[in-house]
Amino acid sequence: MSPIGRRLGTAMVTLMREPAPALAPFVDVLWYVDEPLPPGRERAVPNGSMQIVVNLGADVLRWYDGDGLATMHSTRGSGLCGAIAHPVGIDTADQRASVGVAFRPGGVAPFFHPPADALVEPVIGLDTLWGRDGASLRERLLEQPTPEAMLRTLERLLLARVIRPELMPRLDRFPPPSRRSTPAPRDGMGYAIGALGQGATIGAVVDRLGMTPSTFTRRFRAAVGLNPKPFARIRRLQRVLGGLRGETEQDWAAVAADHGYFDQAHMINEFRALTGVTPGQYRPRAPGEQNHIPLGP
Repeated sequence: MSPIGRRLGTAMVTLMREPAPALAPFVDVLWYVDEPLPPGRERAVPNGSMQIVVNLGADVLRWYDGDGLATMHSTRGSGLCGAIAHPVGIDTADQRASVGVAFRPGGVAPFFHPPADALVEPVIGLDTLWGRDGASLRERLLEQPTPEAMLRTLERLLLARVIRPELMPRLDRFPPPSRRSTPAPRDGMGYAIGALGQGATIGAVVDRLGMTPSTFTRRFRAAVGLNPKPFARIRRLQRVLGGLRGETEQDWAAVAADHGYFDQAHMINEFRALTGVTPGQYRPRAPGEQNHIPLGP
């Protein structure tokens, strides 16, 4: 377990656990957060991956869409945040005490029966996807004496929930990936995810894999939950946001050129489409929370 602590206003506790070697090609990190967030809502920016979130404070997860992100939806307090291509609203009350699993792009396949392209809702209740295991998960976690024990319990559940063992790597052939590596879905999709995430063109990836464009799109969507083009757009914006480090005073023309946009106007349009704000309006919750943008009153 590697604990990571940060401060935001008053005390905040964050614990992050790297996954067991058998899970590492599919899971980025298991996490626990206890943070005194003020009441309000935020835009959640898409990042091309999915995660499990369990609200320890109440048995509910809420999200908002529609005009002004004003339409509320909810499910029980344990859910899978699916692959989304646009920002959605979330409630800070559901994040104050929570635990979860951040999957790598394409990393959900061993753990869920539906393909990733069927997991595209902002939140899907784990009771729907995992039945009794999903319905009881929150109570099982609340019974644990420490955050570390919660993460161990969650990791054991993931290992027990493997429904496609053929996707799990043999450790003598697939060493645990580094923190920057990509997951291991079959049919060349691991390569495609990594290449598109680093800025390769879709045409170059298709040529490298020797697939027709339609076959590639179908397989990629089933693995990741998004078509290749929106995934590449999302990952490019994630590279932009990561480079800002919370600083909004930038030479935006240079940023656009560095990240392969046609021009500054192209980057601004993409930025607004994926975050709901312009670069000049972008104010994340904190420098380390680039995908959480507080909504105004």
